Amino acid sequence: MKITIATRVSDLALWQAYHIKERIEAMYPDVEVVLNKIVSNGDKVLDKPLALIGGKGHFTKELEDAMLAGEADIAVHSLKDVPTYIPEGLELAAVTQRQDQSDVFLSHKYASLDDLPEGAVVGTTSLRRRMQLLQKRPDLKVKDLRGNVNTRLRKLAEGQYDAIILAWIGLNRLDLLKDIPFTDKLSLDMMIPPMGQAALGIEIVSGDAKLQEIAESLKDADTYLCTQIERDFISKIGAGCSAPVACNAVKRGESVTFRVMLGYPDGTNIMQEKVVKSISECEGFGSDIAQKMIDNGALELLKNAERVAFKEEMPQRL
Repeated sequence: MKITIATRVSDLALWQAYHIKERIEAMYPDVEVVLNKIVSNGDKVLDKPLALIGGKGHFTKELEDAMLAGEADIAVHSLKDVPTYIPEGLELAAVTQRQDQSDVFLSHKYASLDDLPEGAVVGTTSLRRRMQLLQKRPDLKVKDLRGNVNTRLRKLAEGQYDAIILAWIGLNRLDLLKDIPFTDKLSLDMMIPPMGQAALGIEIVSGDAKLQEIAESLKDADTYLCTQIERDFISKIGAGCSAPVACNAVKRGESVTFRVMLGYPDGTNIMQEKVVKSISECEGFGSDIAQKMIDNGALELLKNAERVAFKEEMPQRL
């Protein structure tokens, strides 16, 4: 049997695809796995903020189109890029074991966020990170940062930024942390990650029992529980990526801690929650917290946040 994995062509996406290929071939020696490498629109348009080119769905759409056209059986995604809506004919069949979800502070000049001087330039494209940075340090100047990981690190090394914030997991997988003088992993209370960070989503063509079985073998139950809480929250609150929203569920022992935060990209008008529940009470956890925030005016706040997100008075973009 031969299986084709659709993947983006960035270094990190290829690492992820080869990782899943190796796992499948180790468990199913009779299965040959090949890659269909696709350049997604999100990888091609690097001069605009992600939300202006259609958001995170741009990293998944071309892979889904390839599966629907019969050119691939499976797609391996960073789960944080997978919209809560899955096209008919496809299904998100598995979520792999999540690694460290933290964001990390990177700099060639300063040891930590607290060490940055007033007015320092910090690079990030993420409205979620922008919101949390400016809530804690409204004096900072936040500039947009696009490009693949190596491009972003090069811009930091060239001195275009005093610091940048990236996901720790990608840098670790590509062994890039060792080349940066100052790295400071941010706690989940300091910088809440996005839905699905550090887990892989395995999307398959529906109706194939063997594909379903293979996907099941890649699934991690604890990660699935936590990321489903996050996805239910995002789905209920209807947050697109042009609205700054952070949400993260972590299982420790027999309980789950769920952190959520939303607000304006400039760090004002913040709503946040941190709720702990036992695993037995987690049914509908994400949706319930979303409803609580909606009852407190979250939808109006997000609508306004989206309106101000790309106005000219926003901090300068590169």
